[in-house]
Amino acid sequence: MSIAAWEPEEISVSTRSPPLPVKPPRPRLPPLNALRAFEAAARLGSFVKAADELGVTAGAVTQHIRQLEATLGVPLFRRMPQGVALTDAAREALPKLTRGFDLLGQAVQALRDSEPHRPLAIAALPCIAQLWLSPRLGRLQQAFPGLQISVSAMEEPPDPRRDSHDLSLFYRDAAAEPSALRIGPDAILPVCVPALAERLVSPADLAGQTLLHDAVWRGDWARWLAIAAPGSRVDPARGPAFSLYSLALDAALSGAGVLMGRMSLIAPHLAAGRLAAPFRQAVATADSLTLTPATHLGAHARRIEVMEWLVASVEAAQI
Repeated sequence: MSIAAWEPEEISVSTRSPPLPVKPPRPRLPPLNALRAFEAAARLGSFVKAADELGVTAGAVTQHIRQLEATLGVPLFRRMPQGVALTDAAREALPKLTRGFDLLGQAVQALRDSEPHRPLAIAALPCIAQLWLSPRLGRLQQAFPGLQISVSAMEEPPDPRRDSHDLSLFYRDAAAEPSALRIGPDAILPVCVPALAERLVSPADLAGQTLLHDAVWRGDWARWLAIAAPGSRVDPARGPAFSLYSLALDAALSGAGVLMGRMSLIAPHLAAGRLAAPFRQAVATADSLTLTPATHLGAHARRIEVMEWLVASVEAAQI
């Protein structure tokens, strides 16, 4: 066979790439708990505050963040002698993670809300829950028949944009949420049982009495004395402190000493004569009892009605 008669065989070579999957798999995520720990610590600027929000220890938050850094292969915090600071990459990612967890929380809340008769959840400072809200629950139930109410006592107010509570009751200053309702001004003044009040003629007589303190508001005695009895020799730090205001109030009701009373909490006892105010001068507080409604999607539809009823219950009592 001649060379001219030979023709090479055609070889078909495809230049096309293999077909891409129609629905590519989602990227594998790091552990959710590690992401939650980082988002909370970065948003709050504190490992300790993040631990409080998540209900774990600060050590657990630290371990989760180290695990996340190892999984991602990038640092999220710069360790410095005076603490930690977010890296640039972490600062850029934080808003997206926060929105993601907010959306996840809203989706879960929407599932809870699918129950038509779910309770309206109220979060309150322990002393407010015990001394202010609890006495009103019976009348509140009568005003809203069929509505279930659940109450959670906590030390810090929930975030109305993301936490699952529908209303919160805390002492706040004038910078509270725009949708919040303040329940009038508040004030502090010494209170005790009437028999003891009869023996107290002037603030100087407090020098020989047991002063009762709430552990959080321990500075209230010094504030009142500085305005109502300047220059007095009464030691404002003397006397026992109680971790719960209700315990301090019980001690005052038993005649164990003189309590620096918050008017919003002790007014019913004064009206009923169980307590007396030996000195009439009250000192206004910077904060006041404040009702804050949740603003997240899925918040209870009747939360505004309940909030307005609670405010009206105070106004009616003052008439």
